[in-house]
Amino acid sequence: MNLKTLLFFVFIAISAMLVLAAVSIPKSLGLDIVKLVLLIIAMLFDVLAFASRFYMYLMIPMLEQRTNSVVLSNADAYWFSTSMDSIIAKQGDDFIATVYISIPLYRSATEMSEEDKINFSMQVSRLVGLSKDPARYTTEMFVMNKDAYIQTLRDRISDVETRESEIMQKTDKGLSLERVRGELSMWRNILDKTTNTQSFELGSYVTVSARGAKEFEAVSTAQQRAREMISGIGAIFGVSPIIVTGQDILKYVEPEYLIPFSTVSEQLSRKIEESVI
Repeated sequence: MNLKTLLFFVFIAISAMLVLAAVSIPKSLGLDIVKLVLLIIAMLFDVLAFASRFYMYLMIPMLEQRTNSVVLSNADAYWFSTSMDSIIAKQGDDFIATVYISIPLYRSATEMSEEDKINFSMQVSRLVGLSKDPARYTTEMFVMNKDAYIQTLRDRISDVETRESEIMQKTDKGLSLERVRGELSMWRNILDKTTNTQSFELGSYVTVSARGAKEFEAVSTAQQRAREMISGIGAIFGVSPIIVTGQDILKYVEPEYLIPFSTVSEQLSRKIEESVI
């Protein structure tokens, strides 16, 4: 007996018991009110019984709900392999290893001729049929991580400011001071433009997974499939795909890594300044 049929009979049984209870109550002014309440509740259970035949998909979650807090899982969703080139998840007694392969594609459809677009479509078709095992092909837009570049600009500005202060202490400044100030103005303009504009990068990658009874078995199989995919992708597109390793994998897994922290901070501070102004 399935759950829908079981609930139907349960509601009908409860309704019947309430009706019998109402009928067995002796007649009196006070008890007639109780009898009326029981009959109304019995009627509500009849409505629930017939509603369960058509709206069970809505009723089951309501019946199974206990609190407002829902715990999806106490276990880790995934973890890194010891080689830091795969992520591992456990499903039942098996381990599933997933490898991310970055595909460096440098051409845009806006720069292609009609013939190039047709050729590119044929390349993508060959890519889809490259592996007999399941694989996921994805292209995502990321906010470019400019942390290292911004820090380099700040270091360069600090060095030029030091040179400016040294020249200021000299009696014969000559044209050196103007050159240094011009260079300082240039680097500051570059820094302002870099921090105030949002830069994007387009990332294309392939995801392959493998299942194994042991973690190392799943990783080994996934890496083997990844190497086969890399060989085929390189032959199709004429590029050198690489396996994503380390913390870079999180950019493809966790949404928090899609936007670098410093970029988010700069955007928030800029919005705050704009609102204050």
